Amino acid sequence: MDIKLVSIEMPPDSNVIIGQTHFIKTAEDIYEAMVNSAPTMKFAVAFCEASQECLVRVEGNDEELKSLAAKNAMNIGAGHTFVILMKEGYPINVLNAIKNVPEVCGIFCATANEVEVAVCETKRGRGIIGVIDGEKPKGIEGPEHREERKKFLRTIGYKL
Repeated sequence: MDIKLVSIEMPPDSNVIIGQTHFIKTAEDIYEAMVNSAPTMKFAVAFCEASQECLVRVEGNDEELKSLAAKNAMNIGAGHTFVILMKEGYPINVLNAIKNVPEVCGIFCATANEVEVAVCETKRGRGIIGVIDGEKPKGIEGPEHREERKKFLRTIGYKL
């Protein structure tokens, strides 16, 4: 068994969602979930097929993101994994719709942070062990940090 880290390539001002699913229609169904949730968002989804042809299936509405999502999925190389890259929107806008796609089993991360994917490889194939999303904590929030957080959420329109 070999373990390696795969760094996810993301364009500036973009977000990524990485998850696991189980069926060939994933790319089309996630495409529909994205369009129905955030029709103006630029995005791409790449899905690693785990049987038969074992291809990376790709859908999206932005060619640059499609190419990069496919490259990231190929680099991860774990069957039934999907990678969504998005711009002009955020995971919070689409995450529930993606989780409700019938073939989606789970989500590893949804972030704008730098991401590394821990991949285990055996004779049989590859699987995701986990995801490193961002940095480790530097301390515990105090009252001034709490107020900054609340103000920030109201400034960007996510709270009243």
